[in-house]
Amino acid sequence: MMAQWLVHLGQKLLLWGALSAVSLAGVTVILKLLQLLASYVRKWLHMKSLPTITEGRAYPFLGHLLMLKPDARDFFQQLIEYSEKYRHLPVFKLWLGPVPLVVMYNTEVVEMILTNSKHIDKSYMYKFLQPWLGLGLLTSTGYKWRSRRKMLTPTFHFTILEDFLDVMNEQANILVNKFKKHIDGEAFNCFFDIALCALDIICETAMGKNIGAQSDDDSKYVRAVYRMSDMIHRRMKAPWLWLDFLYLMFNEGWEHKRTLQIVHNFTNDVINERAKEIKRAEECQSDESDATCSRKKRRAFLDLLLNVVDDEGRKLSHDDVREEVDTFMFEGHDTTAAAMSWSLYLLGSYPEVQKKLDEELDEVFGQSDRPATIEDLKKLKYLECVIKETLRLFPSVPFFARHLNEDCEIGGYSIAKGSQALIIPYALHRDPKNFPNPEEFQPERFFPQNAAGRHPYAYVPFSAGPRNCIGQRFAIMEEKTVLSCILRHFWVECSQKREELGLAGELILRPSNGIWIKLKRRNVREP
Repeated sequence: MMAQWLVHLGQKLLLWGALSAVSLAGVTVILKLLQLLASYVRKWLHMKSLPTITEGRAYPFLGHLLMLKPDARDFFQQLIEYSEKYRHLPVFKLWLGPVPLVVMYNTEVVEMILTNSKHIDKSYMYKFLQPWLGLGLLTSTGYKWRSRRKMLTPTFHFTILEDFLDVMNEQANILVNKFKKHIDGEAFNCFFDIALCALDIICETAMGKNIGAQSDDDSKYVRAVYRMSDMIHRRMKAPWLWLDFLYLMFNEGWEHKRTLQIVHNFTNDVINERAKEIKRAEECQSDESDATCSRKKRRAFLDLLLNVVDDEGRKLSHDDVREEVDTFMFEGHDTTAAAMSWSLYLLGSYPEVQKKLDEELDEVFGQSDRPATIEDLKKLKYLECVIKETLRLFPSVPFFARHLNEDCEIGGYSIAKGSQALIIPYALHRDPKNFPNPEEFQPERFFPQNAAGRHPYAYVPFSAGPRNCIGQRFAIMEEKTVLSCILRHFWVECSQKREELGLAGELILRPSNGIWIKLKRRNVREP
């Protein structure tokens, strides 16, 4: 009897314990929801006075989602229309579900955000990059970001970048040979070919791995990189996909998981292979007679990452290295590919500008098709102005966002802590106060005498302030090398109208309809 009673008591205690655990979990969930609700209500009331779009009503928890266009092209056009309509205002607000976005395109307001060390955290939206990029330079914050930035800045020193010029020249020549089949032919879409060239350059300079994307555009890794970018952008605009467990209830969530594995497996294999090569090279130094030591490999960012140390003498872990390699891959190919493609579009549309650039190329290279040197690139001043003006009209990153870590006063309005500041370079660069006739392509705007006195935050294609792009010198160097190689061989023509481009503001600014150009042999032009 006593045994039965004890068993019965034990069962009751277990049941009571289970119910208590469930109750505690339920209370925790309810408290968390109440906390989120209180935060949401506080932001709503705090920011009530902020100007908002008048085209549609913001509903509780849904915000303006019902009126925002789901397609990347339509959404970007919508955002640009709002920024033009409300240009007289320093900011306006837009609710993306329960998250308030404060849209900024005013020079003074943008300066306040980008120079403030309290607002260096990237927006909540960047967390969707973390499964791929981890907490690398783009996504990290606080001490980790400061420490990592300090460690990696020397790897982008100009003398180190010189080591990558051979790769840039080689891949530019492969692209030129692909383009030769289009001489005197019909218009063709150059965007994807240029993107593959940029991908080959970043793979070999970042990882020391030649993936031959220009020869094999159907490789599993190439497809995975492009698919990851598309899925991340779609998820950013869909609050119902923000929670990981909900995302995995959709097919795209599982596709994201499979694609992520492809990208990470590739990077992990390259890191392991490179680490072994470095170890073999060190062993070779003590055995110069070994025949396998004679072949010296080109240096890559990965080699620098495997050897870099922090202030306390610690090296980066394997995962740390992968974070930064993946970040270089993500940030370093699509952005430069877009800039080069937009440059060709504009040069093909403005033959008088192309003629001036043609003359500069003649002065620097003559009729030679030799590889570009660092000294050549320094002399290409007008080409640099062409690239800068291209990035003014078509910034590779059309918008970026910061998390506001405290209540602040901006543009005469009180903005709540936890809001997301959405900065739109595409609109900022079209402010007629800083750039008269903003839609015109005028590289002369960036001549030193014309740029003098211009507000330093009127032009931010690489962001600005403490979190500016660490790779901007690498990007300009690559763009100069590839464009000079193309334009030494071809004369470019383009008859596409701006409205025919189908601008899509995704993670980069893409032409949905492609960039269609015609090529003629250089110095053979229409009369």
